Amino acid sequence: MQLVEPRPQRPIPIRITPLIDVVFILLVFFMLTSRLLPVDYLELANNTSASRQVAGNPLPLLTVTADGRIQWQGKALTVHQLTSELAGSGITEANLATVPNATLGAFTRTLSALTESGIEVHWQRPAGTSP
Repeated sequence: MQLVEPRPQRPIPIRITPLIDVVFILLVFFMLTSRLLPVDYLELANNTSASRQVAGNPLPLLTVTADGRIQWQGKALTVHQLTSELAGSGITEANLATVPNATLGAFTRTLSALTESGIEVHWQRPAGTSP
């Protein structure tokens, strides 16, 4: 007397439908729990009040224009001209702003050049804009 049936000769096929269901459930779970950030904004720390006192001269305002030049004291300068003038004036800290149609590339080039020349830069967001 045989208590267990013998194994069939052909292999039992793996049912893929439940596996696909599990994959879709995992996909939905990770899509709902992940945090998506906008890619067109550059997040920078902008806490100038904690790092310096209010007394003294205000920080110079540098504005990046649409053509990549930087306006300072009514003059439009290139990045290299600006860094040499700031170093000559003994300025080690400045606020950096942009006009609305300035490119992100011009902003990052200016920010990098000023940081590399030893100037501490604070990004100033224009009034009325939100991320």
